[in-house]
Amino acid sequence: MFLPTAPSPPNPLQVLYTTAMIDPTLLGRITSSAKIFGGKPVIRDLRISVEMILGLLAQGVPMTELLDDYPGLEPADIQACLAYAHAVIAHDSIDNIKVG
Repeated sequence: MFLPTAPSPPNPLQVLYTTAMIDPTLLGRITSSAKIFGGKPVIRDLRISVEMILGLLAQGVPMTELLDDYPGLEPADIQACLAYAHAVIAHDSIDNIKVG
């Protein structure tokens, strides 16, 4: 028996690919696997989460310090984290974000 399913939300990476705002090769640096951090987005399967990098940037940690602290990390990886964050919030509303 065929049961209709609700459409899944758009993939943030696909949204950026189709809007041509960001080079798809840049976002290709962000990966996700259920076996790594429960499927959270990570950088090039390095087990460095996008969430952690964004959190450190938000705390004011300079990019140069991140690159020194995580030798496998490249400047384009940090740029990819920012592009991914943009993709996620580009189709969200401030009303959906709970602060305080």
